[in-house]
Amino acid sequence: MAVSISHLGYKKLSRVIFEWQAADRASLLALFVLMEVTSHWLWCLFVWWHRAIYASYVDMDLFYPVWIGVSLTGVFFIWMVSHLSPLRKDNGSLRKWQAVLVTIYSIYIAVVILVMGHSSLVSGVSLVGGAMLAMMLIRRRYIWNAFLAHILLILVFTIFPYFGFALPNLRQTDVSAFPVVTYSYLGYSEVTAVESTVQNAIVENDKPGWDLLSQLRFSSTFFWRATHLYMALPKAIFIIYTFRTLLLILDASKKEILQHANQDELTQLKSRRYGLTQMKAALLAVEDDQDFSVILLDLDWFKEVNDKYGHEVGDRVLMEVSQTLLQSLDEETIISRYGGEEFLIVLPDTKHDSAMCIAEQLRLSIAEHVITVDENNKFHVTTSLGLYTLTHEERNCIKQTHEMLTQKEASNSLSEPKKMKSFISKHSISKDSNAHLPHDICQRLICTADKALYEAKDRGRNQVVSANEMSAVNEAGIASL
Repeated sequence: MAVSISHLGYKKLSRVIFEWQAADRASLLALFVLMEVTSHWLWCLFVWWHRAIYASYVDMDLFYPVWIGVSLTGVFFIWMVSHLSPLRKDNGSLRKWQAVLVTIYSIYIAVVILVMGHSSLVSGVSLVGGAMLAMMLIRRRYIWNAFLAHILLILVFTIFPYFGFALPNLRQTDVSAFPVVTYSYLGYSEVTAVESTVQNAIVENDKPGWDLLSQLRFSSTFFWRATHLYMALPKAIFIIYTFRTLLLILDASKKEILQHANQDELTQLKSRRYGLTQMKAALLAVEDDQDFSVILLDLDWFKEVNDKYGHEVGDRVLMEVSQTLLQSLDEETIISRYGGEEFLIVLPDTKHDSAMCIAEQLRLSIAEHVITVDENNKFHVTTSLGLYTLTHEERNCIKQTHEMLTQKEASNSLSEPKKMKSFISKHSISKDSNAHLPHDICQRLICTADKALYEAKDRGRNQVVSANEMSAVNEAGIASL
């Protein structure tokens, strides 16, 4: 796969990070390095073109070997851009060339920082920004090792001159302009401080005129500071842009992951897991005087629909039924796909009579909806619904029973005072009355509604059955006995 600058766009960079193979990502990193080397080569061309002006600021004897080295490095990375992508199936060679890429670039950028005059701006961007960008594309172990080696080189380049070692430097200053000793070592900060002092000394009343500004434009100080900005700022802007894009990609990916985890792909309803999570949260949030209703809805004879019309039509039935549910219920209602053709509907703060009316209206709306296969094939589907309403009295009773059982078990099993103290502390923190409901309370409600659903099917389908009414009938029958 050929890589190009066009891959820096949001969507294409997203593909690079999540879909491209390692060889293609390494090839793209080589392209990024080539872009930086090209900017250095253009700087060399600019200095050479204006050598009559800048020869007094640049050591031309060192400049030409440096330009040749930059050119050879550029040719090498041009070759790597096209060479790495074909190595998709040769992991051994790919890792070797990744290591070579990182090594050559680390040495190259260290030499550039050295000969251009040590600048904390250029070093910082190359050391931190470059390493972070490279870690997105190739083996992180290589980048980490190169990062440590780069730190070591910076320390060496900083300390060596103080021990009398002369390091090559393109920066050349007119000694007659500064009252300094030529053989003493001055770091970048010291040199710029001296230059600034000299420049300020020749400015009258700190208000330079146009002639002086024109002279300053061609001065060594301005030239080398502009050079360091040229070396660092474009690279910094590019890296920040890339990481900004990466964060956008991660945000979008997080949203997509959560959507896939929480939403059923076919029906666009909540998934079973997420539906149960929201059901539990809604049950904990319900107030003491509020009832809580649950409906389990199942499509009648859905297997026959699949057998007769095919699974594609069956999927369409599920989608259209889901849309009917969404359109018929308000936003506070929790609707999830519980199983293949089963739907779980949770109605917080809904009394039994209201829940029965809602369930009956859903049954009618779905039964009246026409499923169109083609011009000659149209049919209706019906549903069976099981309903259970947990009244606030029942909820309080369950809570009290659960607390009594928990305390009884604790008193029987906890003999050590330390454990008892921990238990009491743990159970005295919560002030939420619903916090002491059994952990499986949601499954209990669903199982009760499921029994009513099976009763609806036994009675002939296409109807709503209330588990509360079933329980009342059973209790009345027992009382009559």
